[in-house]
Formats: sequence, structure tokens, C-alpha cells
Amino acid sequence: GLSSGVVQLVTGTEHSCALTSTGGVKCWGYNGAGQLGDGTLTNRTTPVNVTGLTSGVASISAGDLHTCAVMTSGGVKCWGENDFGQLGDGTLIDRPTPVDVPGLSSGVAKVGAAYWHTCAELSSGAVKCWGRNAEAQLGDGTLTDRTSPVDVVGLTSGVSQLAVAGFHNCVLMGAGEVKCWGSNTAGRLGDGTLIKRTAPAKI
Repeated sequence: GLSSGVVQLVTGTEHSCALTSTGGVKCWGYNGAGQLGDGTLTNRTTPVNVTGLTSGVASISAGDLHTCAVMTSGGVKCWGENDFGQLGDGTLIDRPTPVDVPGLSSGVAKVGAAYWHTCAELSSGAVKCWGRNAEAQLGDGTLTDRTSPVDVVGLTSGVSQLAVAGFHNCVLMGAGEVKCWGSNTAGRLGDGTLIKRTAPAKI
């Protein structure tokens, strides 16, 4: 059913999703946490429509067991596993259909779903993150998990590109500099140390 009309493809750990030219989202694969968004926990070997998202979606991102979408309105919706608050809806309840992320009903340019956390780049150049924070991947200066979006320290403007990974994140600033935060195992933050960073550090 996807022989044409696909404009974006994303893959999670055991599921995949496609954004169509009509603004709809279809997913397939493992669905144990509801990450396919079709209202069930049934695995699917062929694409199924994400409930309520047959149009109006601008971009998508897939994490481990959750998926998120940026709407053409600039709002964010997420679905799937929510053990650490990675859906951003203020709860720890898994969602088999999309839910709105409170506080992000407009103004979002990009969303990045990672292993157990999610981050959003706003059109204003700010970054907000939510979910698991044991490795400081939320960048809010703490190691506290968050069930709703929090500001990344020092990134209230000026971000031109966001890159979200499993346990760390990086941003490209408008001036051309790079900042990273989170886990620094094997030097993944690039700051010359192995020190975990709870706030963005310059490379």
C-alpha cells in the first residue's frame, strides 16, 4: 500500500512509520506498547493508519517504543510507550492512539523521539525535552524524569538544527557552533571529557 506517495520514512527499534503526501501516517511492525497508533496492541505485518492522523501531519519521528508527529499547525502528538513520560502528556500511561503534548500546541518545527525521551525544536530556535533523564538527556540541569516538556538550559533561542540520540542530544546553533548534553560514555559529547552533562556544553 506504499508504492507511491510517501514523503518521509522513520524507523524505531521494532516498528516503522511513513508520512504520506496527503499528511497521513501509517505504521507497521511490533505494537506491544501501542507505538503503531492504531488503537490496538496487535503487531502488524503491513501498514495501518494511525488513528486520527489521516491528514494534517508535517513530519514524524520514531523512538524505541513510541512515535511522535509534528502537525501542520505546529503542535505535537505522540503515542506508544510512556514508562518515563516520553509522550509528554503529563502521565506515565501508554497510549495506543495519539495524544497532544500540552504546551506544544503550536510553534514546533521538529520533533525527535529517542529511546526513552523526546525533544522538540521550536520555530523560535528554542529546545524543549521530556521523558527519561537518568543520563541528563533532557538538558534541564537535573537528572529528574519529566512527564511534560521542560526547557533545555540556555537554549531558548538560536538553534538551527536538533539531533536526538538514545542518551544524548546535540544542536547546531545559528552561529555555526555545536553544543551537546547527556551521556558522555566514550566521549560522545565531543567536549574532550567523559563527564555527563546536565546542560549543553560547547564542543
